[in-house]
Amino acid sequence: MENKIFVTKAFLPPMEEYIAEISSLWETHWLTNMGAKHLKLQEELIKYLDVDNVELLTNGHMSLELTLQAMNLQGEVITTPFTFASTTHAIVRNGLEPVFCDIKSDDFTIDPEKIENLITDRTSAIMPVDVYGNVCDVEAIDRIAQKYELKVIYDDAHAFGVKYKGRGVGNYGDASCFSFHATKVFNTIEGGAVTFKDPSLQTTLYELKNFGIHGPEEVAAVGANAKMNEFCAAMGLCNLRHMNEIVLQRKAIVERYRERLSDVKGLQLSIVQKDVESNYAYFPIVVDEKVFGSSREDVMQHLENHNVMVRKYFYPLTSSYKAFHRKYDVHKTPVALHISKRVLALPIYPELSIKDVDRICDLILECKSI
Repeated sequence: MENKIFVTKAFLPPMEEYIAEISSLWETHWLTNMGAKHLKLQEELIKYLDVDNVELLTNGHMSLELTLQAMNLQGEVITTPFTFASTTHAIVRNGLEPVFCDIKSDDFTIDPEKIENLITDRTSAIMPVDVYGNVCDVEAIDRIAQKYELKVIYDDAHAFGVKYKGRGVGNYGDASCFSFHATKVFNTIEGGAVTFKDPSLQTTLYELKNFGIHGPEEVAAVGANAKMNEFCAAMGLCNLRHMNEIVLQRKAIVERYRERLSDVKGLQLSIVQKDVESNYAYFPIVVDEKVFGSSREDVMQHLENHNVMVRKYFYPLTSSYKAFHRKYDVHKTPVALHISKRVLALPIYPELSIKDVDRICDLILECKSI
């Protein structure tokens, strides 16, 4: 039986490299609370992401949740339902109301042409998602935000290292929130970060992630505990050294998928965005059953029958979650609903061979005749 191919696999540096990176921890016994590894990673990420300010946190979700809290927002936040649960939950857990905007059909990012009609006197922010590493229409979103004096917080969980017009995506909006989860292009095992323009936000974020503590006898604010530990920071330092090879390997896989699948009727691929330097985070396909001849479920089952694990990413829409008790009408975002019912994320990770990519494509193409 062929080995299973999963939709993703965590990148690990050579074991010797990681052991060398963490060895000093046995000398210092400084395992958390903004130690040398944490500070070094923060410094390296400012350079790599080409941003002015970075705050490290324990995971990507807390980056979103605490950034919203740090901005002291009220009322409504316009966002997309075509995302992971974290985006919506971060809004709700701050006592804010998510207002769901539809997406564009070509790159699956929030549709700026539909944002303005959703703005009310209760709107305080927009939270777009650079889904799959595709970059939102940042210029249009910025114009809207300035016109209505709204904050913009990007969910950049998928967009680590992505550049638009030569600038890191962490420079757009008021803040950008990144995830360094094990499955991401860049991982720190678990971790996250916020990049932001206003340096005063750093103090608030620091207080929120570290109990509001300013010194041994001074607690100036009410905060949580969302600090990145030294072992995670060390993994980040190691993996950052390999980013160029990681991205090149992922690029080769994406190019092969595009070569094999881009002209297949009934399969829609995400567009290649102009002026974007991609990180090749994900490779989604959208299956049109009427044209392709098999449904998304048929394709998924055929692949899994041959030990290829794929994912309906994203399905269902967050606006349809049981947790929200049918509060939101998914039919108000018809494009997102349409895509969510047809999308599949194919396997992509540096160790995936081109031979296996070809096998995956062959299995997909076999579904045309099933």
